Order: sequence, then C-alpha cells, then structure tokens
Amino acid sequence: MRAINVTELRNHLPRYLSSVQQGAEILVTSHGHVIARILPPENTQRNALNQLKELRKHAEIGDITSPIDEDWDAEK
Repeated sequence: MRAINVTELRNHLPRYLSSVQQGAEILVTSHGHVIARILPPENTQRNALNQLKELRKHAEIGDITSPIDEDWDAEK
C-alpha cells in the first residue's frame, strides 16, 4: 500500500486513479497523518464465487426430494 500526500495526489490524480483501477490501494496523508484510503471497487461477482467455494468445503449435497421418516402435513 502506497502513501502519498494530498498535494501529490492532486498533481497526479489520473496516474494514481489508473493505479487504483489496476488493483492498488493508496493511503492519502495530510501533515503526516492518514486521512483517506483509496481502494479499487469490489468485484461482487468474484466475492460471491469465493463465498460459494468456501461453503462447498463444508456443505453436503444430498437427496432433498425423497420422503423422510417424519409425518408431515402441509395443511397444518
């Protein structure tokens, strides 16, 4: 993660935004203190796929259409 001051960001904004677009994270500082963090947008599709992959590690796929041993009445 790269830290730059506000003046540097202002003077070279297109270059830094291009860097962020490619996945970089930038810390913006003012008088030596971090005041902001610029991040690339989240890829929601990729995040959802990663969550599904994690769930698959623990999920069991079984028969969900066969009757079970319990009596069940949809009218109740």
